[in-house]
Amino acid sequence: MLLVITLVVHLLLAISMVIAILLQRSEGGALGIGGGGGGGGGGGGGGFMTGRGASSALTKFTAGAATLFFITSLSLAIMSGGNTEVRSIMDAPAPASDTSPVLPSVPLPQ
Repeated sequence: MLLVITLVVHLLLAISMVIAILLQRSEGGALGIGGGGGGGGGGGGGGFMTGRGASSALTKFTAGAATLFFITSLSLAIMSGGNTEVRSIMDAPAPASDTSPVLPSVPLPQ
């Protein structure tokens, strides 16, 4: 049950990280996609979700989600690796077989 809950949280974190990363502004220019300053005279509002505020909030959210994603990844790996017994095909016993020789069923001449 705990494995299923952790897996669901892990998937939700993955989806939220993808969305948060795609919403962030591009800082490198990346073919002109996403972000960029636009022309015009400077906006004066220092609102919460404008300019640096949105960027900082998304960056912090992404870092937190990435940390939780890492933790759930390790948790899932630990929970699924419960069987630590080393098994090899060479350690298995040989199948029991009839060791008597196989003789032809052709009658012998007399």
